[in-house]
Amino acid sequence: MIRYAAIDIGSNAVRLLIADITLNDNEYGFKKNTLVRVPLRLGDDAFLDHKISSKKTEDLIKTMSAFKNLMDVYHVSKYLACATSAMREAENGKDIIKKIKALTDIDLEIIEGQREANIIYSNHIEQNLDSKKSYLYIDVGGGSTELSVFVNKQPIASKSFNIGTIRILDNQDKDETWEEMKVWVKEQTKDLKNLAGIGTGGNINKLFRMSGEKEEMPLTFLKLKTLYNELNSYSLKERITLMKLNQDRADVIIPACEIYLTLMKWTGIKQVYVPKVGMVDGIINLLIEENLEI
Repeated sequence: MIRYAAIDIGSNAVRLLIADITLNDNEYGFKKNTLVRVPLRLGDDAFLDHKISSKKTEDLIKTMSAFKNLMDVYHVSKYLACATSAMREAENGKDIIKKIKALTDIDLEIIEGQREANIIYSNHIEQNLDSKKSYLYIDVGGGSTELSVFVNKQPIASKSFNIGTIRILDNQDKDETWEEMKVWVKEQTKDLKNLAGIGTGGNINKLFRMSGEKEEMPLTFLKLKTLYNELNSYSLKERITLMKLNQDRADVIIPACEIYLTLMKWTGIKQVYVPKVGMVDGIINLLIEENLEI
């Protein structure tokens, strides 16, 4: 049994996915074996103080140590560990990486926005798309939003913007970044007919589950707006108690809705497909592409 692992150090949570690699009809795929998510909120430090505090650094090192032990127990043969927006912006990001290597023997890579987008697209969702439609792929994270435009199942443009859920909660999103995103997305989609959205990330997955929509069916603008209004009518405490949201999901889900609704308004997108994949799935697919040639 070949096992690969993916580590995603995001601005909100840190994730480990251990996957069993499968082979069907001469095609490699994977089955999720174990997924661990730890809500460290590195973005709060990175976006406000531009450095990760010693307390959060310690928590991150403990988490990486636990991940390393799990990977050893599961006999993982290859892994890739990526850190995104928060570590990109933390002045002590590189020092933390050295510490993690020294103390846990995990090689960690701080990746640029474009590489982050490319990893997410390694999920090759476009293979299942309707070639008659064009798609705006939206991946919303804690620190950044990655956008890609697909026409005839091919990516024609992609860009990463420093607009994310933790960044918005901390009032660290800038008007000019929103404006830049608006200009870019309108320019890239202005001539496209039949434009639909694809949404990835923890928040849109949660919103999709809350919508009660059937698998494979899209989430409509109207449904998302209704969910947003409902969530917004509750206090943070009520979202945790009445709506049964995790504490680290109950606050970020509001700005996530705002990002999706804004992008849908700008582009006239009426529906978003939610394939329930994210960064860690992309990393596993990338490892398969790089290591398993048939």
